Amino acid sequence: MAPRLKERYTKEIAPALQKALGIQNVMDVPRLQKVVLNIGLGEAMDNAKALDAAVVDLTKMTGQKPIITKARKDIANFKLRAGRAIGTKVTLRGERMWSFLDRLMNVALPRVRDFRGVPTDSFDGRGNYTLGFREQLVFPEIQYDQIDKIRGFEVTIVTSAKTDDAARELLRLLGMPFKSEG
Repeated sequence: MAPRLKERYTKEIAPALQKALGIQNVMDVPRLQKVVLNIGLGEAMDNAKALDAAVVDLTKMTGQKPIITKARKDIANFKLRAGRAIGTKVTLRGERMWSFLDRLMNVALPRVRDFRGVPTDSFDGRGNYTLGFREQLVFPEIQYDQIDKIRGFEVTIVTSAKTDDAARELLRLLGMPFKSEG
């Protein structure tokens, strides 16, 4: 069974976007390509268990095993050596991406403390949107008594949109609760 958000995209959102943006070709309509979650762990240099705990948290949130990211070069000021594990990330595509986004917008974001909407200025200029979280507890799969430490993480939504405005409209129609301007 296809995720409900994907069905809504194909039946309602894509035609509405095509009309709103004045796009002739159906293949030019902005679509979601992937969602990347990442946790950067500076503390992993001192505490090896931190990396394992972050991997467990990301696995619970996404249902997919993350990869461990390593430093690309030496940075003396941070006491960092190339090849050292400094984080973990997971890339979601297809069904997992759609179901994760559905849970993100309808379950996790409403659980954020003092939530007034996500910022509208977190686009990168190429139609991709990055959202930062202060704690992993906003996802119901993470139990408070089973984590070793509260960690922040980032969710990057990669779209095929050529402009930020087109991507913003796509996410708005999908149900992303943007902050109201003013």
